[in-house]
Amino acid sequence: MEAVNKVKRENPYQLELKAARRKAAKPMLYIGIISMIMLFAGLTSAYVVRADNGNWLVFQLPPIAMISTAIIVMSSITLFMAQKAIKANNYNLTVIGLALTLGLGLAFFYTQISGWKQLTAQGIYFFGKYSNASGSFLYLIALVHLGHMVGGLMALLVTLIKSLRRKYSSADYLGIELTSIYWHFLDLLWVYLFLFLYFFR
Repeated sequence: MEAVNKVKRENPYQLELKAARRKAAKPMLYIGIISMIMLFAGLTSAYVVRADNGNWLVFQLPPIAMISTAIIVMSSITLFMAQKAIKANNYNLTVIGLALTLGLGLAFFYTQISGWKQLTAQGIYFFGKYSNASGSFLYLIALVHLGHMVGGLMALLVTLIKSLRRKYSSADYLGIELTSIYWHFLDLLWVYLFLFLYFFR
């Protein structure tokens, strides 16, 4: 009844503007994703070029990087579960899936920071007199990815809160869908970056 009254209170212009924003949401997200692809393509290309110029320190990635990768892959699975649940109007499972994804995202964040600590313990620094270009590139690539992860975590938190308030349904789950697209992209991006950094040294 409240939803019906709300629609009645909104004038046609407001409804049209809201519909236009919803229609533009996905294209804007895809544009952002394309720009991110170009950014990381540039970073990894610069990594390859710099590696060929000599004075390049070869070192092993910290073991926790494997754990990070497993965690973020699992987070995509739980988010897929949440999106599938909302399509069936299963609100409880939607909330559980989003909460698990958020928790795994935070765990990924923690393992990344732990990995950096392991690198510094090995004498691999981001900058300074004891730093090397290979280590600096590794930190930079991971840091930029983690920066984008912050946006993903914020999106997950918002969608989780809205799900708890039952703002989504099988007829309207655009927020969850947009968050899923962005998060799955971050997942695939990290898998690519991990494989790149693991095999190309």
